[in-house]
Amino acid sequence: MTDPFAKLAELGLELPPVVPPVAAYVPAVRSGNTVYVSGQLPMADGALLATGKVGAEVSADDAKQLAARCALNALAAVNALVGLANVVKIVKVGGFVASAEGFTGQPGVINGASELFGAVFGEAGRHARSAVGVAELPLGAPVEVDVIVEVAAD
Repeated sequence: MTDPFAKLAELGLELPPVVPPVAAYVPAVRSGNTVYVSGQLPMADGALLATGKVGAEVSADDAKQLAARCALNALAAVNALVGLANVVKIVKVGGFVASAEGFTGQPGVINGASELFGAVFGEAGRHARSAVGVAELPLGAPVEVDVIVEVAAD
């Protein structure tokens, strides 16, 4: 498999620090060969990058970029726990979009996360997924992404 750090560099990206939890949970947990990443918000430098509903205060295009940031934050959590080099497969992505009434473009928004995983891991980045519209997300975030990742055995 391609070196995920080399792919991130090619994309002009670097892993941010792990986002500290905003409540009583940890960023990621390993059970066997599976890592479960808690829902990641579009945070950078300790601040939420945007607030509001997609389809109202936040455009679908901007929300797609925010979903990619959620995915990057998820990769930071995986790296801190087990190292990105140990990722075997992105198994499942859960995407949540704080949606304005009538907004139905959730799959396109969550493509921001899916496309980042594909760019970093190639075929191993292809995954099952949910993209769900919700009324509200923590801190007023427009998007949240959680991930299930298969990792190499110890």
